[in-house]
Amino acid sequence: MEQFERCNHWLVGLSRTAKQWLMIIADLFAFPLVFIVAYAVRVGDITPSIAQPWLILLAPLLTVPFLYAAGLYRAMVRYLGGEAVIAIFTGMTMAMVGFAASGTFVGLEGTPRSVFIIYWALGMLYLGASRFLVRRYLFWALHLRQRQERVAIFGAGDSGIQLAMALSSGQQYQTVAFVDDLRGYQGSIIQGMPILSRQGLQRYVEQGRIDTVLLAMPSASRSQRLRVITFLEKLPVKVKSVPALHDIVSGKARLEQIRDVAIEDLLGRDPVPPQGNLLDACIAGKNVLVTGAGGSIGSELCRQIAKLGACRLVLVEHNEFGLYSMERELAELVAEADIHLDIVPILGSVVSRGLLESVCRRYHVHTVYHAAAYKHVPLVEMNPFSGVRNNIIGTFAAAEAAEAAGVERFILVSTDKAVRPTNVMGATKRFAELVLQAMAARGSTTVFSMVRFGNVLGSSGSVVPLFREQINQGGPVTVTHPDVTRYFMTIPEASQLVIQAGSMAEGGEVFVLDMGEPVRIFDLATAMIHLMGYSVRDEKNPQGDIEVEYSGLRPGEKLYEELLFGDDGVGTRHPMIMQAREASLPWAEIEKALDACRDALETGDEKALVALLRRYVKGYAPAAHCSVEGLLERQPEPRVEPPRSVLH
Repeated sequence: MEQFERCNHWLVGLSRTAKQWLMIIADLFAFPLVFIVAYAVRVGDITPSIAQPWLILLAPLLTVPFLYAAGLYRAMVRYLGGEAVIAIFTGMTMAMVGFAASGTFVGLEGTPRSVFIIYWALGMLYLGASRFLVRRYLFWALHLRQRQERVAIFGAGDSGIQLAMALSSGQQYQTVAFVDDLRGYQGSIIQGMPILSRQGLQRYVEQGRIDTVLLAMPSASRSQRLRVITFLEKLPVKVKSVPALHDIVSGKARLEQIRDVAIEDLLGRDPVPPQGNLLDACIAGKNVLVTGAGGSIGSELCRQIAKLGACRLVLVEHNEFGLYSMERELAELVAEADIHLDIVPILGSVVSRGLLESVCRRYHVHTVYHAAAYKHVPLVEMNPFSGVRNNIIGTFAAAEAAEAAGVERFILVSTDKAVRPTNVMGATKRFAELVLQAMAARGSTTVFSMVRFGNVLGSSGSVVPLFREQINQGGPVTVTHPDVTRYFMTIPEASQLVIQAGSMAEGGEVFVLDMGEPVRIFDLATAMIHLMGYSVRDEKNPQGDIEVEYSGLRPGEKLYEELLFGDDGVGTRHPMIMQAREASLPWAEIEKALDACRDALETGDEKALVALLRRYVKGYAPAAHCSVEGLLERQPEPRVEPPRSVLH
C-alpha cells in the first residue's frame, strides 16, 4: 500500500510537460488497438484479417498529431470541460478525413470504408473515457495526499453550482452534496452530487459524511439567512459562508472566498435602504470635519462621506497611528474610485478649542460629526477624570469652536448607555447631550443635534472578536451574566443613519436609531460556538468542547440597555430613526455645571465630579452603588424582565 501511495505521489508530482508526453505515448499505443477493434466490429470477427496491416500503424501516426493540433494535449486533465470535447471531435474528424484521403490516393482494396467511421466513434469514446478516468484518478490521488474537508453547499442555485466548480479545482474542500429548500430541486443531481432537503442534510451529518456547511446564498436577505443559520446551529457541523453578492459584483471578493458566518447574519433584520436626499444634504459639495476619525464609527463616517461627494474631509484624531492609517486608507479609496476629495489630517485633541476653531475657519467647515469619545465602560469607570474631560469638556469645546467658526451643523454621536446610566461613560455622554440641547435652546446659528444608538459590530471592545478568539483557543467563553442583553447594529448601517439623522435636525433634537431586537449575549456566545463546529460543555453535555463561564457584571455595567427614557419617542420621516422627547436644562445651569466640572478636574476631586454627574444626569447611580441585585431592583417599572433576545 505504501508503494502504491508513493507511485500516486510520483504521478501527481510530474511536471506539466512530462504529463503531456505520458498522455501522447499512451495514445500512440492505444489507437492501434482502437483501429483493430473498429475493424473487428465491422467484419464481425474477434480476430479479423486486416487487408492492409500498415493501417494499424497509420492510425496513431495520423490521429495523435491531429489531436495535438486541435489542442487536446494542452488542456489540463483535472480541469477538462467543453473545450476538450470540441478538441476530441475536431481531432478525430480530421483523422477520419485523413484516412479517407489515404484510401483515395493509395487504394484500400478489401478494407470497408465504414471501418473509419467506426474508428472515429470508438476513438472519441476512448478519449472521453480515458480522460474522465484519469481526471477521477487525479482527484482521488490528491485526496490521498491531503484529506479534504467534506462540505455540503446550502443553495443549489447558480451561486452554489459556481461555488462547487470553484472548490473542485482546489485541494481543501470536497463537495459531497447540495441542500435546498425548494422541493422541485430536492432529489435531483448536480455534477454527480445529490440535492438534499434539510432532513437529508441532518441524516448526512449524523452519518458523519459532512464536516462543514457552506452558505451559498449571497443575494438572500438577512432574515432568510437567519432562518437557515438557526437550523444549522443545531447540527454538529461548522457553518461558513461565501461573500455577499454586492462584494462579489464590485470585485471586493470572489465567490470561492470562504469565511466564517458574519455575526450580522444572526441579527435577522434587513437594513432599510438609505434615503439619498438625507445622505447628501450635509455632505455633497461641502467641507466636512470628523472628530475621532480613527475610531470605529469615525472611520466609517469618513468612508461614507468620501463616497458622497464632499469637497473636503478634515480628519481630527489624537492617536497618531490611527490618523495615519485612516488618511492612507482614504487616499487609496479616493484614488481607486477616481474621487476628487481634499483630505486634511489634523493631529490633536477635541479638548483644544482654539485648534478646532482655527481648523474650522481655515478649511471653511460646513458640517461636523463629533465621534470622538472615550466609550470603554470599565476603563472610563476607572478613569472618571479622563472621561469627563474628553466626553463633556471636549464636546463643549468642539461645539463652541464650531459655533464660533460659523459651522452649519454639529452632530454628536451618542450612545444608549446615556439612558439611565449606571456608569461614568454613560453619564458623561448624557451630560454632553444636555450641553448641546442647552446651546441649541439659547439660540445659535449652528444646528446642534445628537444621534443615540447601541453597540456596533466590530467596534473596539466588541464581544464578537473576543468570543471568536476565545473559541479558537479552546475556551472558555466568558459572559458577564446569563441575562445580559445588548442591541447591535453594523457599523456601515449605523454610520449611514447618523448622517441621515443629522440632515433632519432643526436644532436640539435627540435622534434614536431603531436597533431592532436585543440580543442575549449568552445566546450569541452559544450560537458562535455551534457555528464554528463545536459543542457547549455544560451540565447537560459534560463532554462538550467549549465551556461558557460567567465573569460577573463589570463596574458600571447594566443587564440591558435602553434607547429612550420610557416611551417618549416619536417617529420621523425615516422609518429607522425616532426622535426622543426628553427634558433639557437651561443654558445658565449648564454653564454653571461646566464651570464646576472644570474646578473638580483641576483639584482632582472625584467625589465632587461624581456628585455633579448625579445632580445633572437623570437616573445616574455611581458604579460603587451598583451590583447585579441593585441593577435588578433598578429596572424601570414597565419592563421588569430583560427584553427577549432575537436569538432566544
